[in-house]
Amino acid sequence: MKKLKKGKLRRLIKKTDSGVNATIRHAEAFTLYLRTECHLSENTVAAYSRDLRRFIGWLEGRKVADLTITELSDFVGFLNTQQLAPASIARHIVAVKMFFRYLQLEGLLVDNKVELLGSQKLWQRVPSVLSPREVERFLKGPRRIEIYYFRDRALLEMLYATGCRASEVSNLRLRDLHLDERYCKCEGKGNKQRMVPLGDAAIEAVTDYLDKQRPRLEAVRSSEVDWLFLSRGGRRLRREAVWELVKKYALLADVSVSISPHTLRHSFATHLLAGGADLRQVQEMLGHASIATTQIYTHVDQSRLKKVHQQYHPRA
Repeated sequence: MKKLKKGKLRRLIKKTDSGVNATIRHAEAFTLYLRTECHLSENTVAAYSRDLRRFIGWLEGRKVADLTITELSDFVGFLNTQQLAPASIARHIVAVKMFFRYLQLEGLLVDNKVELLGSQKLWQRVPSVLSPREVERFLKGPRRIEIYYFRDRALLEMLYATGCRASEVSNLRLRDLHLDERYCKCEGKGNKQRMVPLGDAAIEAVTDYLDKQRPRLEAVRSSEVDWLFLSRGGRRLRREAVWELVKKYALLADVSVSISPHTLRHSFATHLLAGGADLRQVQEMLGHASIATTQIYTHVDQSRLKKVHQQYHPRA
């Protein structure tokens, strides 16, 4: 079966029975449930919605209540043929399990066979990080000849200074900044708020941006906007644009690894731990619900130590 594309979902309704129509309606209600009652982030809701679209396409008209555990296992096999990363397959399974639980909660499903479906086993992947020297070179990527030099410099400094995700930096507002107190307030997954300290470099870059460039960007629109980072049209700088800018300056700085905003987040955590920061403190600054998620960065530091040992120890 070919991979279902977004634009084909509604056309699929005309070709299949009413069971698909009902499943689509339930999926839309489930999306609303995730957003309003579970209070998941918009990115998570969007990801689960995409996963369910793929699942509905795979159903090919079958009713959810009639699926057997063998057929559900076949869905996992189908996912493995779609060249998806293990983490993406695991998220698909979680999305389907949550959908079935929702249907059961609403009285639309009696037997929840999907609970018998095993979770996708994942290898723990050690994230790529930049060395402190590479970070310094990367942060010097914006040149004064750039049209949005002050904004881009402040953006990159904030990403590394706070360890924020691209969406979190994109959603920063002026009221979230407390430069005199040297911290900013971030809103992460599940609308959870946290405070992250700011260093001298980030404060200086943001101050320059607020004084020298943001007023001109804001003036493009007739009404005032509260977003910290603005686009050339005076609107909020989208997280996709944050990704593009990081890629752009990584290329200009000739940073060797495949860099993304999350690479700076990984580097932020790893450098803090390597410098002696407490694991719980790093967990709080990253906004991780579980310390087990933060512990992966201790593995990053250990891998570096092993590399140094193998390179320099005479009996390594």
